[in-house]
Order: sequence, then structure tokens, then C-alpha cells
Amino acid sequence: MLLDTASLYFRAYYGVPDSVRAPDGTPVNAVRGLLEFITRLIQDHRPDELVACMDADWRPHWRVELIPSYKAHRVAVESVAGPDEEEVPDTLSPQVPVIEDVLDAFGIARVGVAGYEADDVIGTLTARASGPVDIVTGDRDLYQLVDDARGIRVLYPLKGVGMMQATDEAVLREKYGVAGPGYADLALLRGDPSDGLPGVPGIGEKTAAKLLAAHGDLAGIMAAVDDPASGLTPAQRRRLDEARPYLAVAPKVVRVADDVPLPGFDPALPRAPRDPAGLDGLAARWGLGRAVGRLRTELSGANPPH
Repeated sequence: MLLDTASLYFRAYYGVPDSVRAPDGTPVNAVRGLLEFITRLIQDHRPDELVACMDADWRPHWRVELIPSYKAHRVAVESVAGPDEEEVPDTLSPQVPVIEDVLDAFGIARVGVAGYEADDVIGTLTARASGPVDIVTGDRDLYQLVDDARGIRVLYPLKGVGMMQATDEAVLREKYGVAGPGYADLALLRGDPSDGLPGVPGIGEKTAAKLLAAHGDLAGIMAAVDDPASGLTPAQRRRLDEARPYLAVAPKVVRVADDVPLPGFDPALPRAPRDPAGLDGLAARWGLGRAVGRLRTELSGANPPH
């Protein structure tokens, strides 16, 4: 089970009231919400391995070089030396180090790699996996990894964590008219305002799905642009032709990397906390006793010896 951690703690932040606070008055709604999320996921799905994938760089320079508008509207502070600072609610930023400390004290694997997004870590771990993978994310970009033959699906939260859409190829075909790999082509053709991807003007989701159904993939669509007998409408041909510079670089930006140089780590779901005393201290300091206790109890019974 691979967690798109930032996507989940953002959801927790907005889903749990900010009246949930530590004894000193600091909001801990995202921390508590994420811990409850993880507890429920383990309860419902019983993974053998669990990795909290992190955004070491939420807006990698190599993606911005290709498409400068990539996530540009979410930049709070530009940085020359390191990653740009993302616009994050004032009361969420201080909770992220607490989340990291609690996960580390539990011994839940936490992996982020400089210059890459969590999506890329997830893409690489998925590519390396020898068995089924559940990817937990509120970000549809990761639908591109869905692969029934390999048992790879996306658990997409619809309402809290109690209602998850188990996204397989059938769900993708029904909703978008494409299978997993086709989702990246669909996304780059239609664009995605939340990621600053312009898309091809005049090509919406339905048209993109029809073009992919007719021509297979982006390469097939561009071959059709060059073939007068291909059946594209004059407007579609013109729009796609004019979008060639964007379409030449968009696949590298939209497709998740599968070759990230990952550090060594143990993905096994811990049965007991790695640092019990440290965990107790964090629980007391941040008023997380109940949430930490529930996850601790769930872990102790979740992974019996093989």
C-alpha cells in the first residue's frame, strides 16, 4: 500500500475541524485525521507493506523547465537554491513535521527523494513491485498506473476514508473511456487547471477520449494529424497541429517517473512502534493519545507472523 501522503493530509486538514488542537492550542487536525485515515486503511485492507510517499519537491525544476506554468499558481515563494515554497494554509504547514515525527516513531516507512514528487516515488515503487499494489490518493493523476493484470489499483477517497472508490480499469473505462496508461494522454490533451497544464484548446475530456479510442494513444493521434485521410475534423487537426510544441513536452511532465533513485528502507508494516517512548512523548505533547492508541492497537493485530 502506497500513500500519497500530502494528498491525504490535505484532505484530513479540510475534513477534520481545526478545533482539534494540542494542549498548547496548536491545531493538529491534519495529524489526527491522517492517523485515523491510516488506521482505517490497515483495518479495511490489511496490507503487508505500507509506504508513506512524500513530496521532497512538489514542483520539480525539470517539469517547470518543460512547462513553466506547471503548478505556478500554487507558488507562495520562489526559491533559487531549492524547491519553491508551496502556498499552504497557515495552520497546516506546522503540522507536517509532526506528521513526519509520528510516522517515524511508529516505524512506518517514509520515502521522499530530492527533485521528485511523491507521485514519482509511487510510480517507481509500483514499477518495482512483484505483487498487487493499492495506491491511496485523492489525486487522479495516479490513475495512469492502474493495471488489472498486475493487480495495481487506486483507492480514491470519495467521502472521508470510510468511502473509497477502488479504481480499476473497468472504473476508468466507464468514467473516462480509457484504461490506465491512456489516462496520462487524456489528462495532457484536456489539460488540468489544478496543475497548471494548459491542454489543447478546444479539446475537452470527451473529445480527448474519442480521439484516444480512435487512434490508440498520443502518438497515434499525432500520426492522424499528418494523415489527410484520418477522419479528424479540420478544427481538431488545426488545434492539435498548433499544440505540437506543448504536446512534445507534456508527456514527460504528466507521466510519473518510474526510475527514481530510492534510498534503502524497510516497507514492512510494523507490528509495534520503532520508538515507543518517543511516540508516547509525541502523543502527549500534541494531544494525539486516542488516535495514536487506535493505530498502535490496529498494528499489533494487523500483521501476524507469516
